[in-house]
Amino acid sequence: MQESIFRKSAIPVAIGSIIMVIIFGVAWFRDRNDIYTLTLATGSKSGQYYAFGQALSKVVTRHNPHIKIKVIESNGAVENVKLLQEKKVQLALVQSDTSVSPSTKAVSFLFPEMFHLIARKDSGIKQIKDLEGKRIGLMPQGSGSHTMFWVLSEHYQLDKTRLKTRSMMPLEAHEALNQGKVDALFRLVALGNFAVIELLQNPQLELLPIDQGAALKLNLPALEEIIIPKGAYNGAVPIPPQNLSGVGVRAVLVTRQGIKQEIIFEITRILYEARNDLVKEFPQAAMIDEPNNYRNLGFAFHPGALDYYNQGKPSFIVEYAEPIGLFVSVSVLFISGIWQLRLWLKGKQKNRADLYNLQLLEIIAKIQNIEDLDQLNQIRCQLLEMLEKVIIDLDKDLISAESFQSFTFPWQMALSSIHQRETLLIRKQPQKMIGVDEN
Repeated sequence: MQESIFRKSAIPVAIGSIIMVIIFGVAWFRDRNDIYTLTLATGSKSGQYYAFGQALSKVVTRHNPHIKIKVIESNGAVENVKLLQEKKVQLALVQSDTSVSPSTKAVSFLFPEMFHLIARKDSGIKQIKDLEGKRIGLMPQGSGSHTMFWVLSEHYQLDKTRLKTRSMMPLEAHEALNQGKVDALFRLVALGNFAVIELLQNPQLELLPIDQGAALKLNLPALEEIIIPKGAYNGAVPIPPQNLSGVGVRAVLVTRQGIKQEIIFEITRILYEARNDLVKEFPQAAMIDEPNNYRNLGFAFHPGALDYYNQGKPSFIVEYAEPIGLFVSVSVLFISGIWQLRLWLKGKQKNRADLYNLQLLEIIAKIQNIEDLDQLNQIRCQLLEMLEKVIIDLDKDLISAESFQSFTFPWQMALSSIHQRETLLIRKQPQKMIGVDEN
């Protein structure tokens, strides 16, 4: 009967176990074979952001076929942040000075983008202040380049009413400068940009320095002072002809909260561990920097990226093993010292109590031989004095509460012995008096 019941109950359990194994097996297989497609918002097709996005997409897929990155064109950082917040893309490229929401998480800081102010030599523009009254080509509204030009103009206190700006796509802006339709061009772009290299081959154009990087950094901590080295855009006839003071911001690869942690970990891993492959596709990737220098720029890192950055770091216990060991050793010595002091005090308390107890035993032995009631009264007074001393010692912690308890028993015995001896002596006295009368 019991065996039949056991068999009936075992069948559903076995079937349920098989179903669970199948479910977990299918989930594991799907997870191992799923293709994850993420959309990356970059910039214009002629810009560095788009070129980097294409390189990243190619290298990531090469090193992990389960991850696909779809690169889309945009108007720049401001639009990219909006696309990310609206969940239309999963990845985006922005500048390190871009304001982002708490849900936007950094994956990695990338290459620096330099402020490029290129002017026609016949325009009379030799410094930023000379831009007033001149025609200036800017990148499209919503781009980081467009925003940073107005930050720059505010710092140099340019009269905005005298700035004749015109927003254009990069290739259109370059063409306008070449043809003299604008007097100067401002854009943020990585050093070595091919379009800028081509533009600066025109002998009528020159790259101007921006020499107040430290002052600009006071209001915009995300800015970096970077030197544009001599010959960066041409080595034969050096362009620029000498090192130029420059200012730049870092490009940042960002994602949003909720994107799968394992996917972001894998993209971060490929960024750093497949750097050589990425540099072959996009040379500026060689300037991808460690994140430690950028902790205070308002970007919180995605947990997947943090998992990669922290994997090589020792645990807290390993990193602080020596101070922890010293603390433990000192603590053990301190506790041991306290314990020894406590034992010494307890021993001293016990010795003092033992001394009182020995005195009581002597008194008890003495009581048995006393034949005089006055002596018994003296001993009773001695016992009371002793009790008073013991209570004072207890109050001063010279004896312990346990020792006091052990004292009270023999003390009561001594007091009881006095009472018994006193009773006995009182009984004997009438007998002695009767014997005297008979004589």
